[in-house]
Amino acid sequence: MSGINWTALIILIALFGLVTVMGFMATRWRRPTDMESLDEWGLGGRSFGTWITWFLLGGDLYTAYTFVAVPAAMFALGSVAGFFAVPYTIVLYPIIFIFMSRLWSVSHRHGYVTTADFVRGRYDSRPLSLAVAVTGFLATMPYIALQLVGIQAVLEVVGLGGGSNWLVKDAPLFIAFALLAAYTYSSGLRAPAVIAFVKDTLIYLVIIVAVIYLPSKVGGWDAIFGAAEEKMTTPNPTTGKVPGAFVPGSEQMWAYATLALGSALALFMYPHSITASLSSNSRNTIRRNASILPAYSFVLGLLALLGWVAIAAGTQPIGLDGEPNAQLVIPQLFEDMFPSWFAGVAFAAIAIGALVPAAIMSIAAANTFTRNIYKEWIKPNATPKEEAKVSKLVSLVVKGFALIFVLALDKQNAINFQLLGGIWILQTFPAIVFGLYTRWFHRWALLVGWAVGMVYGTVTAYNVVNPATGNHFGGSLASIPGIAQMGYIAMTAFVINLVIAAVLSLVFNAMKVSNGHDETIKGDYFADAGDPRVEKLDVGPHETTASP
Repeated sequence: MSGINWTALIILIALFGLVTVMGFMATRWRRPTDMESLDEWGLGGRSFGTWITWFLLGGDLYTAYTFVAVPAAMFALGSVAGFFAVPYTIVLYPIIFIFMSRLWSVSHRHGYVTTADFVRGRYDSRPLSLAVAVTGFLATMPYIALQLVGIQAVLEVVGLGGGSNWLVKDAPLFIAFALLAAYTYSSGLRAPAVIAFVKDTLIYLVIIVAVIYLPSKVGGWDAIFGAAEEKMTTPNPTTGKVPGAFVPGSEQMWAYATLALGSALALFMYPHSITASLSSNSRNTIRRNASILPAYSFVLGLLALLGWVAIAAGTQPIGLDGEPNAQLVIPQLFEDMFPSWFAGVAFAAIAIGALVPAAIMSIAAANTFTRNIYKEWIKPNATPKEEAKVSKLVSLVVKGFALIFVLALDKQNAINFQLLGGIWILQTFPAIVFGLYTRWFHRWALLVGWAVGMVYGTVTAYNVVNPATGNHFGGSLASIPGIAQMGYIAMTAFVINLVIAAVLSLVFNAMKVSNGHDETIKGDYFADAGDPRVEKLDVGPHETTASP
C-alpha cells in the first residue's frame, strides 16, 4: 500500500475512533426513561439549549461537502460558482429569525415532528402533506450521499482507495458507513449533537491555521488574488473560453443573485434543517442561533478563499485513477502544504464533518417517512414506540441507499442530483412558510403550483447538458424566461409555482371551494417553553395537546 501518508492516516483513524465512541456514549447523555418515540430518538427530547443547537445547526448546515465543494468551485470556476455561498448564508439567517420561531411554537404546541405534519394540520390536506414529505425525502437522499463523497475524497488523498479489488478499495468507506449507521441507530439525534462539538472545533482550528499559515507560504494574499485572476481570465487553449469568473461581470449578476437568494430560501426547507431546529428547547433559542450562526459564514468565506490559495500554490488535485478531480483540491492542498500530523487533523475535520450532517439527514428523512408516509398512509394506528422502531430501520435503509449511490454512480452524478434536490425542495416553500402566516393560499392551488414547479424545474435541469461530458443535469443555471438572462433554475420554478398558487387561490376562494379545517389557532404561533399548552403527551401528530 505504497503512497499512503501513514502519519496523517493514523491521526485520522484516532480522531475518527474518538467521535465514534462519543456517538455510542451519546445514548447516555440526558437519557430519558424511554427512547422509544420520535420526540426522544428523532428530536433529542426537544431539549437542546442555545450552544448545543448552535453546534448542531452548524454541523448540519456546513457539511463535509461544503468544505470540499465550495473551495473546489472557486478553484475550478471562480467566484460565481463558489463565493455565492457566502452571501446566501448571510441572507439566510434573518429569514430563519423571522419564520423559524413560529414553526417551533406551532410544532411544539401540536407535537409536529416534520414540516409535512404542519402542512397536514394547517391545510387539512393529505395530498399536500404527502407532496411536501416526498419532496423532502427525495431531496435529502443525494445530500447524504455527498457526505460520503467528502469522506471518500479524504481517503483518496491520504492514499486509500486504490487497487482493482472493489472490496479492498471501498473497505474504509464501508467501515465508516457501518459505524455511522450503528451509533445513529442507538443514540438518535443525541449522537450528532455530541459529535458536533468535536467537528466544529476541528474545523475552526484547521481553517484559522490555514488562512494564517498558507498565504505566507505562497507569497501573500496579493499573489493569491493575482494567480486566481490570471487563471480565471486566461482562455483555455482547447475551447477558447475562460474557465470562470474572477469577479462576476454584468452578464453574471442574475446568476449570482438568484443562486444566493434561491439557496437561502431553500436551505431551511430541508428536513434535516427543520429537525435540528425543532430539537431546541425554546423559540428564543432559535432566534439566538439566527443571531450567532453568521460566525459560520465568516469561516465559510475564509474556506472559499482556500480554493484560490490552491491556485497560487500550484496544487494538482489528481485522483488515484490518474484523472484531475477538483473535489480533491482542499485535501490535496493540506497534504502538500502542512506537516503530515496536521494534515491528519485536517482530514479528520473533513471526515468527521461528514458524520454529523449524514446522521441528522438520515434521521430527518426517516422521521419524514415514518410520520408522513408510514403512519399517515400505511398504518394510522401506529404507536409512538412503533414509529421510533420504523424510523430507526428507515435511517439504516437511507444510509445504505446513499452508500450504493456513491459506489455505483459517477461522483458528478451525485453532485448533479444534489443540485436537483435544491430545485425540488424550494417548491415546498409556499406551503410551509406562507402557511405560518396566512391561509389565504388555497390547499389545491398550492398543490398545483408545487407540481408545476417540480415538473418545470426537473425538465429544465435535465436539459442542461455538461459540455465536457455530454451528460444531462449538467448544472443548476438556465435562461430565465422573459429576461434572457442565466439564473438559478430553482428560483424560476419557484416564481412559476408562486404565480400559479396565487392565481388559482383567487379562483378557488372566489368559488368558495373548501380549504379544509385548520387545527391551529393564532396563539399556537407564539407559544414558548413553559406555556401550559406545550406539553409532551403521547398523542398522534395531528391531535391537539391543549390542556383541558
